[in-house]
Amino acid sequence: MRPNPVRWVLYAWGAALPARHREWVLFDVTTRTWRLRHLARATAQLAPFAVLLYVFIPGQPWVRAMAVLGGLMIGYFYSCAYMAESAEHRSVKAGYPRGTAVAARAEVHSDDRREAQARYEERWRS
Repeated sequence: MRPNPVRWVLYAWGAALPARHREWVLFDVTTRTWRLRHLARATAQLAPFAVLLYVFIPGQPWVRAMAVLGGLMIGYFYSCAYMAESAEHRSVKAGYPRGTAVAARAEVHSDDRREAQARYEERWRS
């Protein structure tokens, strides 16, 4: 069951969802678009600060815009650096054992990895 918009914003900010959303959380951190979903959560976290900074930083509009842009770049950099860990933490908060999200994402691509390994072995180990 998908959370309502208010719960999703709270979830994006780090709040745990009720137990009835447990399966959705695992889907959220293991689906094919889990990286884009992570960036959407990061945007929900960064957007209010970007607006507030733009409004309250004194100076010309282009100076304020560049300051906000710099802050957003740093925020997205750190968000992307800890993307996998953040997804894993969300699945643990939903009640899954540590490693569940990683294993679920790896299982989806296991056939592709085996084929790539076989091509590698054929080319470089024969």
